[in-house]
Amino acid sequence: MRQETLNNQMVIYQTKSGALELRQDFDKETVWATQAQIAEAFDVNVRTVSEHIQTIYKTRELGKKTTIRNFRIVRTEGDRATTRNIQHYNLDVILSVGYRVNSKKATRFRKWATTILRQYIVDGYTINKSRIATHYQQFLEAVADIKQLLPKGAAIDTESVLELVSMFADTWLSLDAYDKDALITKGTTKKRVILTAEKLKASLLQLKTALIDKGEASELFGAERSAGNVAGIVGNVMQSFDGKDLYGSVEEKAAHLLYFIIKDHPFTDGNKRSGAYAFVWFLNHAKILDTNRLTPPALTALTILVAESNPKDKDKMVHLVLTLLLGYPKNK
Repeated sequence: MRQETLNNQMVIYQTKSGALELRQDFDKETVWATQAQIAEAFDVNVRTVSEHIQTIYKTRELGKKTTIRNFRIVRTEGDRATTRNIQHYNLDVILSVGYRVNSKKATRFRKWATTILRQYIVDGYTINKSRIATHYQQFLEAVADIKQLLPKGAAIDTESVLELVSMFADTWLSLDAYDKDALITKGTTKKRVILTAEKLKASLLQLKTALIDKGEASELFGAERSAGNVAGIVGNVMQSFDGKDLYGSVEEKAAHLLYFIIKDHPFTDGNKRSGAYAFVWFLNHAKILDTNRLTPPALTALTILVAESNPKDKDKMVHLVLTLLLGYPKNK
């Protein structure tokens, strides 16, 4: 087993709901706790924890190699500091013990954990309140703000709204930033990506064919209202002056492509779907598409936001898209 120095000692405790809170230096891919810390979390004695851990390994529920690590811990004994190697167990062991021990705290933990598991199975998602925002109330307010931006009766569910909000969660954004123009205004990817009307129309034709085959579109889908509509949008996105692109990054070009196709209505039918498809296609073509952030429900919600936005808020909507793509700036 490896031996390392654990500088930031973990604190493990339960909230009143039974939720297990773990605080540590999260540079590592998991968290580690001693038997004493696990015992304290579930309000049982160390001997009980030790017996359960032995059973866990004996039944091969978990393997020792990946779940145990020795850390050198500095302790004060009398007037001197001593360094001892203390065995720690990872999160898998902590959770397994929590499902085995018999105490009020363990019971609360199991009820909480079962609720979380049920949300994953039935709802398809769950929310870690402490990680998604500094203050949960702010998170709720942001959800409410985004719902207000969505049109009444829009075909979009709560999960899609939560997906959109969660894309801001790594550093936190409420729509307060939207109101204060504190969103990202410039992209970061400066690579040269060629976009022509011919390439875009060929890609959209593939979308049309696929949708017609599924019975989800007619021949009207993606038909230009007037000849040259797509070429005009591509020209706007790719325009330059004095040898410099007006929109200097791939992200800015993609955001404007999404906005122009949705808001300019170049097609007889399917402008929102065509705009969302072109947006993803362009990002993928530039090799910067992050499907972990830009999930289908989030893209759906974003598309409706753009479609229903006031034209005077065009710059704000573009900046909102850039913030979704790049993450809210940490210096704001």
